Amino acid sequence: MASIGPVLPPAFFARPAETVAPGLIGCLLVRRLPGGALRRGVIVETEAYCQSEPGCHGHRRRTPSNETLFGAPGHFYVYVSYGIHHCVNVVTDRAEWASGVLLRAAALPGAPERIAAGPALLARAFAIDGDCDARPADPARGLWLEAPPPAVAALLAEDGPAAIRRTTRIGLSRGQDLPWRWYLQGSRSVSRRAPGDRRPRLERLAPWLANDTPASTVGS
Repeated sequence: MASIGPVLPPAFFARPAETVAPGLIGCLLVRRLPGGALRRGVIVETEAYCQSEPGCHGHRRRTPSNETLFGAPGHFYVYVSYGIHHCVNVVTDRAEWASGVLLRAAALPGAPERIAAGPALLARAFAIDGDCDARPADPARGLWLEAPPPAVAALLAEDGPAAIRRTTRIGLSRGQDLPWRWYLQGSRSVSRRAPGDRRPRLERLAPWLANDTPASTVGS
């Protein structure tokens, strides 16, 4: 079983969503499965949302379905898209103010490179559903976020500012022009690249993906 790395504390999320979102690129999403094994993946794509803009679920009003988004930072907000697919967010900024980061894509060791290339696919790959809504990001609760492992941190440092691409959000009817989406430039697991940005021939995370504990139960 893979060991637990440095867990991101609540203070990490107590900042504006547009600050937290790029900071989550390269971090690990970790899920403890019923048998005790850990499923881990590098977050390679995020989107920020804030109550002040029309793309946010809490922009117009507070409802029972978006209540979690108004809660304390560092909790997961899981909602159902189109009545079918679960999508995973982490609440940011401050309580009583709707703000969060959508986890759009992740790269998992020992799994197909596109298995979590999109919000719904990510939720499915990590077995995340409505039961995880309002759950704190905490190992004791079986779902959490960790700082980038050394190998990934080294890659980010080596590539510098070019490691992360900033672009507009996608799949929205309102607020789609806001440049609040970020993705790992060298990852082949990104859901959709910016116009003109070609998918890399090689996966930049390949060294970490090859050496980390495989996600052997993905898709089961």
